[in-house]
Amino acid sequence: MPTVEEYAKQPREQRIQRLTRTADELAAAITGQSDAVLSRRPDAQNWAAKEVVCHLRDAEEAFGGRFAQILAMDTDPKLPGPNADRLAEERQYLRNDTGEALAAFRRRRQETLEVFGKLTPAQWDKGGIHPVRGRITLDGFLSLMAWHDDNHLDQLRRALAGQA
Repeated sequence: MPTVEEYAKQPREQRIQRLTRTADELAAAITGQSDAVLSRRPDAQNWAAKEVVCHLRDAEEAFGGRFAQILAMDTDPKLPGPNADRLAEERQYLRNDTGEALAAFRRRRQETLEVFGKLTPAQWDKGGIHPVRGRITLDGFLSLMAWHDDNHLDQLRRALAGQA
């Protein structure tokens, strides 16, 4: 799988297309799967498919908040860092309905794509200060999201197959 830096070298439209396919690819992967299969963790350290879908839903919410912050500020805002495992525990991902999580992800992703579709060339260069990645622009977030989608789609498929 390409790195975030390799995604950054792709044309913007190609990275946006990656984002437009994700919800349908998630749906195709989970369709017809029982809740038991969707909830089965491949091992103690790795998430079940259901947890991956919930993570993507919540990550999309976090990305949207960061984008709103970046676009509202004249200077680079300090952005909150990720804490995926804490969210998974607090929001009890294994108790969530996978279909509802996917529907929420699909809505949030559509909102993200609408924001991206309205950005001016100058806005793509606006950014914020991420506690792990340092300064990251909206274009950088697009690359990160393309990588993030592929990474977690792979994780979901492995989880469904019972592989870590």
